[in-house]
Amino acid sequence: MRKYIINSIFFLFIIGIIVSCQNQETIDLQNYMSNGKDIYKAKCQNCHGENGEGLGELAPPLTDSVFLKTNKNRLACFIKNGANESLIVHGKEYKEKMPAFPELADIDVAQVMVYITNSFGNKQGFVPYSEVSKDLQNCK
Repeated sequence: MRKYIINSIFFLFIIGIIVSCQNQETIDLQNYMSNGKDIYKAKCQNCHGENGEGLGELAPPLTDSVFLKTNKNRLACFIKNGANESLIVHGKEYKEKMPAFPELADIDVAQVMVYITNSFGNKQGFVPYSEVSKDLQNCK
């Protein structure tokens, strides 16, 4: 019995070490996803839907990985400054303007962007705050 308890403690100790050995990017991704989800619920969900399905003819869905990948360097600008141009998503044109959220800090934009690009069937990985900040400086 004593041997079983010692082996169990050792096994749990090894599992604890393995689980805690996440790299910094994985930890950042988890934090960004959590915070980004809260921002999405507060700012984006009313138009884009709980599951990113969009709102009929008014707001495009966020389930189109091709659009998100193709426009990845513009997503931060869309989130912070809104969009006044028509967008084609899933082959459908959306002409409604997207409101700007100038009150969001760059880190908030990065977090909601990571959430969107890794939810709703999208799997685009981590986007660091520094890259999003650079993209925001290049907005037209």
